[in-house]
Amino acid sequence: MRVNRIVSLMGLGLLVLAVKPAAAHHSFEAEYDGNKTANLTGYVTKVDWVNPHAYIFFNVKDESGATKELRFELGPPYALTRGGWKRDTVKIGDKISLEGAAVAKDPKNAWVGAMQTTTLILENGQKLPTR
Repeated sequence: MRVNRIVSLMGLGLLVLAVKPAAAHHSFEAEYDGNKTANLTGYVTKVDWVNPHAYIFFNVKDESGATKELRFELGPPYALTRGGWKRDTVKIGDKISLEGAAVAKDPKNAWVGAMQTTTLILENGQKLPTR
């Protein structure tokens, strides 16, 4: 009887641990404004190939000509590899373009924060899915 209770509590604990990360995930609409988009070209400064989302940091020039660093959110690495990506597909210093990138809803993140799009274009013209 005592063993059954211990096993049941352990199972419940594992269930709670499994559900918590899923509940913390966010939706596109919660973070990005699909009605405010930008077409951007810049140079990669950092690539984070991590779960649950990979990120590319890149420098672009804003309307005044000042250089700004943006963070671009990709899908998870397993989805990127299915779409043809490799860990070194995008490297520091590469010139990239984003078409129709949705701007972050939080105004303080609009130029210094995250963006999201579905297509990244390498300098050679190759288009890669980002989700």
